[in-house]
Amino acid sequence: MTIQQPTELTDAAMLGLGVYRPERVVTNDEICEVLDSSDEWIQTRSGIRTRRFAGPEETLIGMSTTAAERALAAAGVRAEQVGCVIVATSTHPEHTPASAPQVATALGTTAAAFDISAGCAGFCHALNLAASMVRSGAESYVLVIGAEQLSRFMDPTDRGTAFIFADGAGAVVVGPSEVAGIGPAAWGSDGSQAHVITQTPSCLGGHGTSTPDHPVVQMEGTAVFRWAPFAMAEVAHEALRLAGVSVDDLDAFIPHQANLRITQTLARNIKLPDSVAVATDITESGNTSAASVPLAIEAMLRQDEASVGDTALLIAFGAGLSYAGQVVTLPPLG
Repeated sequence: MTIQQPTELTDAAMLGLGVYRPERVVTNDEICEVLDSSDEWIQTRSGIRTRRFAGPEETLIGMSTTAAERALAAAGVRAEQVGCVIVATSTHPEHTPASAPQVATALGTTAAAFDISAGCAGFCHALNLAASMVRSGAESYVLVIGAEQLSRFMDPTDRGTAFIFADGAGAVVVGPSEVAGIGPAAWGSDGSQAHVITQTPSCLGGHGTSTPDHPVVQMEGTAVFRWAPFAMAEVAHEALRLAGVSVDDLDAFIPHQANLRITQTLARNIKLPDSVAVATDITESGNTSAASVPLAIEAMLRQDEASVGDTALLIAFGAGLSYAGQVVTLPPLG
C-alpha cells in the first residue's frame, strides 16, 4: 500500500480569538470571608485583586462553546470547515465523555475532537498540535480551546490555592497562512516534580474509605516560584531561537498568568527590553490555568496594550510539570 503524502506544506497562524469570562467577579475581600487572609496579603503575594467564578448555569462546555463561536466569527470560518477540535482542560467534571466532542456538537460540527491535559501549559500544547496539523496539510482549520472551572476544584480554606485559581475560557482558530504565525514550540516536561501541583485525593481516594472522593487542587507554591521564573527563561530563549526572533523583535510577552511576581521575575530573567508589553491579566482574572494565555491575549488587545499582527512570545507552565512556549502573531479578536 502506498500512503499518499500531503501535496503541499503550508504555514499556520491564529486566525481569530474568542473568550468567555464568567459573569461573577469575586474580590479578595469575598475570598477572605472564608480564607484566613487579607486583601493586602493576597495582592502582595500574587498581584491578584479580583477573579471570576462560574455560576451554576455556566458550564465548562457552555463557556468553551461561546469562546469558540467568537473565535470562529473573528476568523471568518464556519464550524463545518473545522477538521479538529482540541480542548485543553484539567477541570472537566467527568473523565468520560471528553468535553471536546460535546463542544463540537454544540458548534454544529462532527469534526474529530479530543481533550488534552497538560495543566496550565495545555493551551500552548494544543496550539502546537494544531499548527502541526495545518502545516502538514492534515487539516485546514483546527479549533483550540483552553477552558477551566477551577473554583469547583478548590478548598476555600487552603491558603496556598483558594485565592489564586479562577474560571474562564479562550479559543483560537488555527488555519493556513502565507507566512508563519505560530513558531515552533519549545516544550517539555519534568515528571520528577509531579508532586508540586496535584489534585488530591485521587479519584479512587474515597473508594471504600471515609476519605472524600472529590479532588481539590493543591500546590507547593514555593517550589513553583523557585522553578518557573528561571527554568522558563531558558525555554523562552529556546522558543525565540527556534522562531529566528530576538527579544528586540517582540511587541508583547504573554506568559501563563500564574502569579504577578513570577511574571515580573521571568521578564527580568529573559532580559526583555522596556518596549515589550507584558501581560498582567492575573490582577483581574486570577490564575485560570489552561485558559490564562488566550484570556491574557484578549485583555492586551482589548486594552490596546498590544495590536493584531504584533509579534508575541507565549510561555506556559504547570502541573506535570509541563511547559511550552512559542512565538506567535496576535490574531483578530471576536
